[in-house]
Amino acid sequence: MSAFRSIVFSAVVAGGLVGAVITVAQQFGTVPLIAKGEVYEKAADEAAAKSAAAAPAAHQHGEHEQGEHVHAESAWEPRQGLERNSFTAAANILTAIGFALVLAGIYALRGAVTWHEGLLWGLSGFVVFTVAPGLGLPPELPGVPAAPLGPRQIWWVATAAATAAGLALLLLRRSPWTAVAGLCLIALPHVVGAPHLEDVHTDVPEALSRRFAVAVTLTSLLFWVLLGSLTSIAYRRFSAA
Repeated sequence: MSAFRSIVFSAVVAGGLVGAVITVAQQFGTVPLIAKGEVYEKAADEAAAKSAAAAPAAHQHGEHEQGEHVHAESAWEPRQGLERNSFTAAANILTAIGFALVLAGIYALRGAVTWHEGLLWGLSGFVVFTVAPGLGLPPELPGVPAAPLGPRQIWWVATAAATAAGLALLLLRRSPWTAVAGLCLIALPHVVGAPHLEDVHTDVPEALSRRFAVAVTLTSLLFWVLLGSLTSIAYRRFSAA
């Protein structure tokens, strides 16, 4: 029971701190770029609406009904400003706490680890959840067309799982065969390839998309470095107490 309390308390403390820090970092890094991407997305939507309005009457009627159907099924979005930032902060904190629970559980199984070891576990999480999936599916701004969500989610989850298993074989099992198997697992999702659209047309500048991918990657790196080290420090403190 004491170990369970240490896991939960350390995850809540470390996750809360990291989620708050990442929320602030996003306000200066990714949020301004997302706002620029949404400008292009709205412009594309307005152009599509004008094109539909210029179509023949029968076609226009069908498009109008389809547009109403899509609008009716569109997802709810928080308002700009405090409401949107609050939901973003809550999502970041809950995500950080969830991953911190996993890390704290690992630390409990291996015995209390130092912050250096926690940093290495955090970097492993960065490779598994950011670097490997990002090689096939880089972060995309609003207004950039993408393949259907379902296949992309399946590929992302499979890539993260294969990378985690491959790293475990490479780092936790020291033998030539497990090293080869680990490398094969890491490479397999990229050999299969991520789902992409054959023809992509967007008004979003390529330079803006590259800046967004870099900003997301750096923010994720900060997230995992802080989460791995702070969770290890918090777990050692609570387990010692």
